[in-house]
Amino acid sequence: MYPEAKIMDSVTIRDKDDIVMRLLHYFITEQNYSPIVVRGSSNEIWLENNEGPYRIIRINTNYIHNDEQLKVDVYKTKSVMKQIKRKTLSLKMNALNILLDLNEDVKIKDVKDIDFIKIKNVDDISQNEMISIFPNIKEKIIDSDNNLDLIINITNDINRKTEEENRIYEDTFTPKKPIFTNLLIGICVVMFIVLLLCGGNPLGISANILLYFGGVLKSEVVSGRLYCLITGAFLHASLYHIAFNMYALYIIGNQLESYLGKFKFLAVYLISAISASLMSCIFNSNVVSVGASGAIFGLLGSLLYFGYHYRLYLGSVLRTQIIPLIIINLIIGFTFTSIDNFANIGGLIGGYLTTMALGIKGKSSKSEIINGTITLIIYILFMAYIVFR
Repeated sequence: MYPEAKIMDSVTIRDKDDIVMRLLHYFITEQNYSPIVVRGSSNEIWLENNEGPYRIIRINTNYIHNDEQLKVDVYKTKSVMKQIKRKTLSLKMNALNILLDLNEDVKIKDVKDIDFIKIKNVDDISQNEMISIFPNIKEKIIDSDNNLDLIINITNDINRKTEEENRIYEDTFTPKKPIFTNLLIGICVVMFIVLLLCGGNPLGISANILLYFGGVLKSEVVSGRLYCLITGAFLHASLYHIAFNMYALYIIGNQLESYLGKFKFLAVYLISAISASLMSCIFNSNVVSVGASGAIFGLLGSLLYFGYHYRLYLGSVLRTQIIPLIIINLIIGFTFTSIDNFANIGGLIGGYLTTMALGIKGKSSKSEIINGTITLIIYILFMAYIVFR
């Protein structure tokens, strides 16, 4: 058990609370961990960081007096990890369980995906086990012999970090007026009217008219009409075709443009359109392909990547809406031969990789952006090589 609390500068801090505050300060301000709410837990703190050496860090101040109680504690930790895995759509997860009040007689055994560290006093924070995991903890852990200063510094630093994260969150999720979504819809509608004025039937515009205005056909692209890789996304073959796609673009585009910002959104849309057209040239080389569905699938891929990074907030949306929507539409695409599903798949991958390359504000690391950029370039160049070889 812990010794009596010390009184300094008229502020009383128990040794255990002193350790917790220092650890919280380090993990939140230096390692970018965020507190998460776990129902039914008391005297313990859970932290999460998708990019950290441990996805989950648990700081447990409960007194564990025997092996049976430790087994119960491990079972509880595993149960919470399963809940978090399910909510965040994670296949694998590791956790660090920091025990601040463990009886000396209790023996810690190896547990899959859970590591344990026992800390009895402030000096233990800089022990070899912690340094091997967090090399800078000895230099970065807040140090003060004045309890009042310690509380003030920790509170200010954590508040500053929290305010910054809240600002990014509010900036991302505050609804914004869409610009490019409406513009893209307007261009598609205008082009459809032009097709009708040039003799197109609203129930089914001929392939010759579509090809003349920039439909995607491999032989035309290879011959030098590279602009078709983009223009095909603004043409539609029937009234039903454009109505369905514009409705989908309106619903998905409004949300994603607000989340990503207008220029990132436009980049995702256009690169997804090119990606979809290239994939169509590879697998449907003798068919004229038109429509915004490939680019819209790119927006879904982008939304999938965005939602994954915000899965603590959007985990249920990913699981119950975005992923089922993608799967259902792909199934429909393979069911009806009139749908160029390979273009949709190409757009989906292109949108995901483009968003990875552009990055999510406040979430994406530099290495992730670099990897996304390299992967996207390889993906586009590989498809272009297959088409033009």
